[in-house]
Amino acid sequence: MPLLPTGRRSDAPDELSDQRSVAISGVHKVFRSRGTAVEALRSVDLHIRGGEFVSLLGPSGCGKSTLLRVIGGLVEPDAGIVTVGGLTPNTARRMKRFGLVPQASSLVPWATVDKNVRFLSSLESRRDVGHSALSDDEIDDLIDTVGLSKFRNSYPHELSGGMQQRVSLVRGFALGAPVLLMDEPFAALDEITRSDMRYLLLELWERTGTSVVFVTHSISESVILSDRVVVMAARPGRIAAVEEIGLPRPRTPEMEDAHEFHEHARVLRTHLKEHHS
Repeated sequence: MPLLPTGRRSDAPDELSDQRSVAISGVHKVFRSRGTAVEALRSVDLHIRGGEFVSLLGPSGCGKSTLLRVIGGLVEPDAGIVTVGGLTPNTARRMKRFGLVPQASSLVPWATVDKNVRFLSSLESRRDVGHSALSDDEIDDLIDTVGLSKFRNSYPHELSGGMQQRVSLVRGFALGAPVLLMDEPFAALDEITRSDMRYLLLELWERTGTSVVFVTHSISESVILSDRVVVMAARPGRIAAVEEIGLPRPRTPEMEDAHEFHEHARVLRTHLKEHHS
């Protein structure tokens, strides 16, 4: 996937055949353990357009991470249909159509920053994954973008938590996967580092055209990052509201002081309170 100039995303047609699109229809999931049934998701319908940044926002236990895993083919729904670029999640996963950035950086401890970033793309041939991984020059450019050029030969234990997450971010994009799934990747960081990471993420996303599905508990984080914020109600997990974010792009820290930013945050807070229980 070639890098796009900063501040631009691909305007490809919004069709299900777009490798970056995700279509979710009537998804239902129940977890059963020792005779107890827990309804995790109920009648979830959502269409994520190619190149879109969508956040899943909601309280703990509302099914955000479960929905992310259903999209990624890691959890099989009991009912409903999910497609990624027209493929089933399992097929898309086998073809490495997903990049994943988890809450913990999960870097390979014996590998340098440079090798960690290239770890996943080095395991897959371009013929097998069905899309083009980023070139070495493009990966080098992403490493420079997140300020890690001087740490290429450092090991994870030599890095701060924020720097480890920068490596994890670049690794997520380096495979060139059309869809990036992010499960609260900044939750363990202090607020200042977390804020910096948001804008690094946006810069990488704007340059690659990848679709991003981002799980978060943070209202402000969801507003500054997203094209749309999907508010999920408490168990059983279901979509309570979808808020279109009207802030212009590229996003900047100054926008967090704008009236429009605070109005979006107010609306989302109201939705969360209405559907908390």
